[in-house]
Amino acid sequence: GAAVGFDMSLKQQITDDMKAAMRAKDTARLVAIRLLLAAIKQREVDERIELSDTDVVAIIEKMNKQRRDSISQYEAAGRQELADVEKFEMSVLATYMPQQLGEGETASAVAGAIAATGAAGPQDMGKVMGILKPKLAGRADMGKVSALIKAQLGK
Repeated sequence: GAAVGFDMSLKQQITDDMKAAMRAKDTARLVAIRLLLAAIKQREVDERIELSDTDVVAIIEKMNKQRRDSISQYEAAGRQELADVEKFEMSVLATYMPQQLGEGETASAVAGAIAATGAAGPQDMGKVMGILKPKLAGRADMGKVSALIKAQLGK
């Protein structure tokens, strides 16, 4: 994704990208960005708050999860063209996600959290997850993270 200037909020970046997509007549990208902005606006109106970048990332994660579900349903039904639209939207949404952590970084974050909590076995999974969730939200696949925790605690 494009490097986001530190002074520019994620929401501002998304708005600017929408304008750029309009100028470029990039309809597919425009549709995806509009969906995201609509979801952001909706939440701001509902909760009467200004969303932070963290809130925006949470919305993107939720939208991506919905898309993953749709993709598997469409592919199961043999509707590849619909699945492809969803995949494209996910790729647009991905540009606003924080830098993803590599396997090694994720594993060392897990090891660090286990050490910090003194977790000794699977029963301590929740404690470890509690530390990692806010740290890794949007930057690592939480499913993979919990598998790593299980693997490290199960030894």
